[in-house]
Amino acid sequence: MCLIAFRWQPDAPQPLIMAANRDEFHARPTRALAWWRWPEGPLAGRDEKAGGTWMAVGRGGRFAAITNFRDPGAGSGERSRGELPLAWLASDHAAGDFARDVHARRQASGPFNLVFGDPSELWVVGTHAEPAPVAPGIHALSNHLLDTPWPKSIRAVRRMESWLESENADLDGLLDLLDDRQPAPDHELPDTGVGRELEAMLSAPFIVSERYGTRSSSAMVLGPTVRMAERTFDPAGNATGERVFSWSRGA
Repeated sequence: MCLIAFRWQPDAPQPLIMAANRDEFHARPTRALAWWRWPEGPLAGRDEKAGGTWMAVGRGGRFAAITNFRDPGAGSGERSRGELPLAWLASDHAAGDFARDVHARRQASGPFNLVFGDPSELWVVGTHAEPAPVAPGIHALSNHLLDTPWPKSIRAVRRMESWLESENADLDGLLDLLDDRQPAPDHELPDTGVGRELEAMLSAPFIVSERYGTRSSSAMVLGPTVRMAERTFDPAGNATGERVFSWSRGA
């Protein structure tokens, strides 16, 4: 994932509502959202090159999503950061203990942010961030720290606010939430060390380019019923497929 917008409200009927875009090289082999094992899970897309994922949820409501942290001078690490969401779903540790363990071993992976939890608690940890519980509210996470005010993150939060206020706040609308293809104006671009031309291309919430761009959009609503959907795209930004899953956590 390279942009995640979410509403976290642990006392609400639907504690977590999330929309996310996965940006990746189009040539990297990928398997669409599916159950890896039934019935224990996880439900996730699969990076066929390294074997990990960018977003996963289990039948009981454990959830995790990961973004890379833009640090041009950092190494790639010995292990795929895509293993981390799967590790949380397979873990029997409390969220805080898991976060501290991930942080202690952070140098084994390339730069990352991991947001994870279950319907009762949500945490964020990364190579550049100490473990911390996420405060209730609307948040955005891209390729920097949680709630860094990059233009794409600000726009994602505003669109999440609009979706939540809509009378027809359905899953299709949540999938559409980050279909925002307008780059930020030059004066709003961050400087992350990749050059102005690349900064401009990467500044759009939904990236369209021949070699690298938004490969899929995901939507998830976590409550007594879990709903998750994924829409996939080709290099031109045209939708190529959609999958929707729904189940009761108590079943």
